[in-house]
Amino acid sequence: MSDFRPRLLRVGETKRIVYWIRRLSEIAMLGWLSVMLLMDLAVAANIGGPQWLVPGVGVAGMVAVVLRRRHRLDGFGLMLVLSFGVSLALGLTGERGAPGSAETGALLVLTIGVLRHVEPVRRAALLSVGSLAVLMAEGVGRDYDDAGLFFSFVLFAGWSMAAGIGGYLRFLQERRAEAVHSVRRAERLELARELHDLVAHHITGIVVQAQAARTVAEMKPEAVVPALDAIASAGGEALTSMRRLVTVLRAEDRAGRTPGTSLADLRHLTERFSASGPHVSLEIAQGIDNGTLPPEVMTTLHRVLQESLTNVRKHAPATACVEVALRLSDGFAVLRVRNFGSVADARGADPRVSRLGGGFGLVGMAERVEALGGRLYAGRTPEGAWEVVAEFPLS
Repeated sequence: MSDFRPRLLRVGETKRIVYWIRRLSEIAMLGWLSVMLLMDLAVAANIGGPQWLVPGVGVAGMVAVVLRRRHRLDGFGLMLVLSFGVSLALGLTGERGAPGSAETGALLVLTIGVLRHVEPVRRAALLSVGSLAVLMAEGVGRDYDDAGLFFSFVLFAGWSMAAGIGGYLRFLQERRAEAVHSVRRAERLELARELHDLVAHHITGIVVQAQAARTVAEMKPEAVVPALDAIASAGGEALTSMRRLVTVLRAEDRAGRTPGTSLADLRHLTERFSASGPHVSLEIAQGIDNGTLPPEVMTTLHRVLQESLTNVRKHAPATACVEVALRLSDGFAVLRVRNFGSVADARGADPRVSRLGGGFGLVGMAERVEALGGRLYAGRTPEGAWEVVAEFPLS
């Protein structure tokens, strides 16, 4: 299949890119906190006394930031206790003190993470209020040269910004999760609609063969065994097909299903698209007919092609032509949809249909293809065209 599969941006490459972006952001954050820690050391050298506790809390905060993904609540709770303890000690003893920059920065970073990830939302909100209380205690308890009110205002402004960022990130995360969930649910409902036709297709064949076996038994008893073997084979195929669909079904829907159970439906879909959009050339390799592919694979091929052509119409209207090919390769049925035109058209294609952002149609298609044991690739070719490839095992 290597001669047919396009050189696209694979999921593994995407994960590596995301991994290095995260690493670079972590390095930048630690560098920022390290500069703040140096400032804390300079202030501690100037003030002396218990102020030397503040850089120690800053170091603990940096460690908590590094380990926040594994020990988010533990690190956050430890920072609250340490920061409040130092503020209380300085306030009760009357010693001169000032808020710690690294300590405050680490606490704000941890607050963003708590608001974004901790469940439920009420618990995250209460923890963020706790961080605000600790920051206010830091401003009041470390009243350096009667600047406690100013420190409190600055710390409150920083907390407000962190709370806003954490809340917004949580909103985006939940909206994305809900959108993906809706797409997957819609695909499962569509599969549920097809289950009735799938069962009817196989069961009808079993019933017909059973009736034929009964007739043959009266006239030619020695032909009953092959007929029973055929019935058993048809039953096995029915169970396999239904098992593939049932693995992704989580809901029921009695709505009627859409067409897409034969190669003629694929041809009809491309003809309708060509009539009102770019020309579509459809190539079906020799050896592929309606009996070659299981019904659930045929319907999924139809949906993948429909989604791909819809994306072409939405995001690459200047495309000169769309090439669709359905082939067999190494035990796989492979559907390739590729849109191309002039160089300017290819470069101007909108990348929003990729799985890296937006493009929920492809999220649903990937869910559906993977449910049948296949794989879906989507991305740009080296020539700049957009290509979608769906692979389905035939075994």
